[in-house]
Amino acid sequence: MARESDLPTLRARGLKKVYRTGEVEVHALRGVDLDLMPRELVVLLGPSGSGKSTLLNILGGLDTPTGGELWFRDRELTRSDDRALTRYRRDHVGFVFQFYNLIPSLTAVENVQLVTEIARRPMPPEEALRLVGLGERLHHFPAQLSGGEQQRVAIARAIAKRPEILLCDEPTGALDSRTGVLVLEAIERIHAELGTATILITHNAVIADMADRVLVMGDGLIQSERRNATRRRARELTW
Repeated sequence: MARESDLPTLRARGLKKVYRTGEVEVHALRGVDLDLMPRELVVLLGPSGSGKSTLLNILGGLDTPTGGELWFRDRELTRSDDRALTRYRRDHVGFVFQFYNLIPSLTAVENVQLVTEIARRPMPPEEALRLVGLGERLHHFPAQLSGGEQQRVAIARAIAKRPEILLCDEPTGALDSRTGVLVLEAIERIHAELGTATILITHNAVIADMADRVLVMGDGLIQSERRNATRRRARELTW
């Protein structure tokens, strides 16, 4: 019997997604196969409309495919009901989006506590914020933080429940290069210290250099794949 560490954390086979508006059909995914291994960092590239965000939403249990199979370890998510998908998202997946979605009336540590109060095995919110370099900003409100700091609070919130999977959709899209590198350093540190299997969507091809593996999407399919012989550190990236 295969050990859990030998299994893909996520395994997708033939994922399809069709959106229908009246008589119009949009094929967002056309049969995607993907394995995400434990401790792997994958960067997903591709133009707008290529299917990247649709794929990420399905992998994270935020959406369901029209066809195909998706497995989390030995559990088939495509056979799961809404309650089981909610448990999967709550217990196993952390999400980071381009926009931070922080609650303005709560401090940084209170924003992170929102997750730790419902998680199975959370880390202390203060520890999560220290992991992303915000140990001195625990009691600041979002309006008192820069854009990069707010994004790092959002990352701390995502990883405070110790997820096995971290899904990042354009986490540096609203940031300048210097601030974006700080956010990527936070993701890099979390990946190293927690061993979280991570997928990062970006339009910025430079960021692909920090990945174990790079996937390029187009027209609802993974068009190409490459492995980086060596990974560059986030602080070495410029754009």
